[in-house]
Amino acid sequence: MLILVINSGSSSLKYQLFDMPSDQPLCTGLIERIGMADAFVRHKVPTTGPARVIERQEAIPNHSAAMERMLALLSDPEAGVIGSPDDIAAIGHRVVHGGEQFNRATPVTPAVKETIRSLFALAPLHNPINYECLELAETTFPNARQIAVFDTAFHQTMPEYAFRYALPEALYREEGIRAYGFHGTSHQYVSRKAMERLGNPDARLISIHLGNGCSITAVRAGRSVDTSMGFGPLSGLVMGTRSGDIDPSVLFHLMAHGYSPEEVGHLLNKQSGMKGLSGFSDMRDVGKAREAGDRAAELASEIYAYRVRKYVGAYAAVLNGVDALIFTAGVGENDAAMRARICRGLDFLGVSVDAERNETPSGEVRDIGRAESPVRVLVIPTNEELDIARQTYEILLDKTDRPGAAL
Repeated sequence: MLILVINSGSSSLKYQLFDMPSDQPLCTGLIERIGMADAFVRHKVPTTGPARVIERQEAIPNHSAAMERMLALLSDPEAGVIGSPDDIAAIGHRVVHGGEQFNRATPVTPAVKETIRSLFALAPLHNPINYECLELAETTFPNARQIAVFDTAFHQTMPEYAFRYALPEALYREEGIRAYGFHGTSHQYVSRKAMERLGNPDARLISIHLGNGCSITAVRAGRSVDTSMGFGPLSGLVMGTRSGDIDPSVLFHLMAHGYSPEEVGHLLNKQSGMKGLSGFSDMRDVGKAREAGDRAAELASEIYAYRVRKYVGAYAAVLNGVDALIFTAGVGENDAAMRARICRGLDFLGVSVDAERNETPSGEVRDIGRAESPVRVLVIPTNEELDIARQTYEILLDKTDRPGAAL
């Protein structure tokens, strides 16, 4: 059963094609810099020998053109994997915000589309693009089932005392102001992997997703009970260009001294985080500067790690203990120095990293903790596209059209 996964961003479109229930993609693709004359296109087909790869730069004026290019690559005579659009049984779409309305993957209906539209205000940079690509897919692949998989769905199991803010109730009831959490597909995927690894379906886990965007989630028995991102993806950990947690008084101060709300938003989302602290948003560049003796890069790295440690301590309290820490995403999977820095000082929890295990690269699930440590420290490569494909496949096997409902 061929399932196409589409993960669309404001200027990008990523895709993978799976022949479910196989976990190995038939092809992967990426179209970046949509809207530019020099958009980057990459299509890769894994094979037993050298992979077949198409790379080029060309004008991709919009997401409609990107979808056309994707279809052309999927059916390319040399590197294609389908004969026609009708070969695709279903398309799993990553949709960033599902509000309180969706707690699981959901078949797309006119009512579901209207609900996604109603949530534009909660994710103005993401949901409109996700919606546009969903509509484009309905036209491009008219016989395929369309399934929406929401980043926020995994966090709908948080208790009300965890997701509510201490604001007047009317702002929650009428405006939907509460913590929703994000990166849910990633946290769900690695948590399931961790429970399999531990052989414990009731495990208390702290999932640490460190990429350009960063979040941390407390998971008990496979259910999210708290997470660092809130109403939007700005709060919590220090990120590549986002500030993470900040005293709201700073915002009032900036606006009182001439900053517009738009300028404050740009500052906190695009000019802060590691970029604001060190001048670099990419942790690889921060690491190089740190090794060269750059004091700003060293301080930025310590602030980054310190913030993660604070949340680990808080979530250990939320969970009444912890069985394993999980590191995932680009930084979490590949930056051994940052993992060691974060875990330093967590020995009171039973966390201790084995230096050799930590430094040994691997693309597999692995334990980097000392053998005698009571808390496991796991590095688990995330695979959001595979998880979306699995959730889409489960919907097709279920053969029902039940929209996800809030718990």
